[in-house]
Amino acid sequence: MVRAMVQSGPRKLEMREFKRPAIGADDALVRIEACGICGSDVEQYKGNLWRAGAKPSIPGHEPLGIIDEIGERAAQRWGVDVGDRVAIEIIIPCHVCGNCLQGRYQACTHRRGGHGTSPIDLEPSLWGGYADYLYLHRDSIVHKMDKSIRADVAVLFNPLGAGFRWAVDYGQVTVGSTVLVLGAGQRGLAAVIAAKIAGAKTVIVTGLAKDSKKLELAVEFGADHTINVEEENTVEKVMDLTGGIGADVVLELTPIVTGPLLDAIESVRQGGRIVVAGLKGGRKVELSSDRLINKAVTLIGAFGVDATAYGRAIQTIESGRFPLEKMHTHSYELAHTVHAIEALAGEVPGEEPVHVAVCPRS
Repeated sequence: MVRAMVQSGPRKLEMREFKRPAIGADDALVRIEACGICGSDVEQYKGNLWRAGAKPSIPGHEPLGIIDEIGERAAQRWGVDVGDRVAIEIIIPCHVCGNCLQGRYQACTHRRGGHGTSPIDLEPSLWGGYADYLYLHRDSIVHKMDKSIRADVAVLFNPLGAGFRWAVDYGQVTVGSTVLVLGAGQRGLAAVIAAKIAGAKTVIVTGLAKDSKKLELAVEFGADHTINVEEENTVEKVMDLTGGIGADVVLELTPIVTGPLLDAIESVRQGGRIVVAGLKGGRKVELSSDRLINKAVTLIGAFGVDATAYGRAIQTIESGRFPLEKMHTHSYELAHTVHAIEALAGEVPGEEPVHVAVCPRS
């Protein structure tokens, strides 16, 4: 039997047991070492992202683990074998539809769902990372990783991948860019790293008073300026730091609150780019389309991370160039998953986490 945490509704997360699945020639079973928790996990747990009629599922879309059992064809296809460490992508695409064949597999029209999102009534149930083991479908996408790296650091492949995808691919940060990162969470910090690797000249990061340690870490990762939005006006400070020009690229990464999106529009330069990745839980944002037009702003919605960004993230982690161990602050055993999520949500007094992971055997 395999332990797993199942969410059946807002703040309803409980341990259940499932039968260990039989593995054939085309699939595999991964022993989970660590599964990162991101802001969307927190909001789903709270119910802000819980859809009416949603079926129970095993959350956890940032899984890292060791191949425990694998079929012969699967081993050839993925280039891995028993004992190898793999980072696992969320989406399980079909690989044969038009979008997949053109490289847009995140828009796959026939995808099976994803790791951390597929319901438990879809056999063999073990789709999420909050479990002892995770099932790999033949269409899953995996990336081999160095086993010598601490698991709680290696599992940063997902937020760091988001940093590269959002800052470099969508934001087109390049040598000399000025970048404003709205939000000092783990993906905001990852965006700082990605922007600096891409050659950004100036990186500005915002946060709340309670984010002081995160802002200090942002500076250690390469940020040039930080803004406490409870003490300073974001737009005024950005304009002061940029000589009234504004930022070339603004990454809006704050969850639920809508004000930062308006700050992004006012802080970006004429002809600049805004990348929006902070989910608002369905909340509406009233903004001026005239302002976007008159500033010739490119506004981009950021959905997920692709294989190229994951590859750059894994290379960065394996390089040891950045003290990523300082970003990971808390690990919890599988039975303490609820506590782990609530800690990241800021609901546990005395704990100030940056990156949190569920490690089933910690």
